[in-house]
Amino acid sequence: MGLATVLGAGLVAPPAASAGGVPAGFVEAYPATAAAMQAAGPPYAGWAAEGRRFLVFDPRGDGRAVEVVGDLATADRIAVLIPGVGTRLPDFDRGLGGVTRRALARQARDLYAALRAAAPHTRVAVLAWLGYDPPDGFVAAATPVSARRGALALGEQLRTLAEQRPAARVTLIGHSYGALVAGLAAVDAPAQVTDLVSLGGVGAGVDRADQLGGIRIWAAEATDDWIRHLPQVRLPGIGHGVRPGDSSFDARPLPAAAAIGHDGYLLPGGPTLDALADIVLHGATEAAGARR
Repeated sequence: MGLATVLGAGLVAPPAASAGGVPAGFVEAYPATAAAMQAAGPPYAGWAAEGRRFLVFDPRGDGRAVEVVGDLATADRIAVLIPGVGTRLPDFDRGLGGVTRRALARQARDLYAALRAAAPHTRVAVLAWLGYDPPDGFVAAATPVSARRGALALGEQLRTLAEQRPAARVTLIGHSYGALVAGLAAVDAPAQVTDLVSLGGVGAGVDRADQLGGIRIWAAEATDDWIRHLPQVRLPGIGHGVRPGDSSFDARPLPAAAAIGHDGYLLPGGPTLDALADIVLHGATEAAGARR
């Protein structure tokens, strides 16, 4: 009841949100983003000095950044990681609360390493996609406002990828609120987007997997993930409906280790990361087992 009250507060005081996203880029954006990081000073200048490559970098407000791990210009398999509530540019490397396993940059590198280990000769790239302004806290996260703006920015990015790499296959991977962003973007996604993965997702913009057309929907939800306790409601301006991890949603299930909470899905050595690599590479996973 207390949580429902907190969610309901969003009806009274919806959060202010900045305009969604910045223009999507491709590899030609690397020099401009490197120059912007140099101008922004530490720690971002250090990222540029290390040769890290970004499609988007904007330090204003909570910040935006889209980092590329791998060679996007030649990639045949592209994974896009979308983070959830509270993620800001200062957390990109250090992680929320200073917890490194929650850092989007680290998660992207761990996924890239898993992809390379599973298929060393396949051309892959991973996008750490902080291309929107995630909501701050539970009250803001109870509304789809940030997700809708994020989906517009993500949709632009997906169209750019489709234009530049038309033969590539793209997998969207949303964690928590990021799954909602991915689901809303998937509605009008180009055909290159074949799979959507929800990791402890709050929702996907629909209440059943088959409502997103031909895109395969996968979901991992740990038994100790607090997301299981969120009310599964959708009212005007509040709530996100059925979670992708709920059996009634009918997503293809992914394994999750025990005692990982809400933030351990992408830990190296875990079953979810290995299964996720299989999805990105092949669009299927033996580890997932039969559908529910």
